[in-house]
Amino acid sequence: MNGKSILVLARRDHTEAMRVAAGLTIVGNDVRLILMTGPVAETDANAAQAELLDLSDITPETTVTEMADELHFLDAVALGQAIVESDRVVSL
Repeated sequence: MNGKSILVLARRDHTEAMRVAAGLTIVGNDVRLILMTGPVAETDANAAQAELLDLSDITPETTVTEMADELHFLDAVALGQAIVESDRVVSL
């Protein structure tokens, strides 16, 4: 079975999006996670999900300028390209 290229957009619920992204790697999918709308809250739940992302070899990206020093920043053109290049897009 060939995996799909899946893009997870973390728009409304960063914690859930991180969990879903990590889970989608289980079946061999290539998963990208883009954190959007605002900085990720520093909570225990988010810290646990960030650790899960690390174990899943997912390096989050962002469209949030306040997070650009920590993560790879995508402008509108790069975000559009990421969407076009993906087999599936999940928006959470």
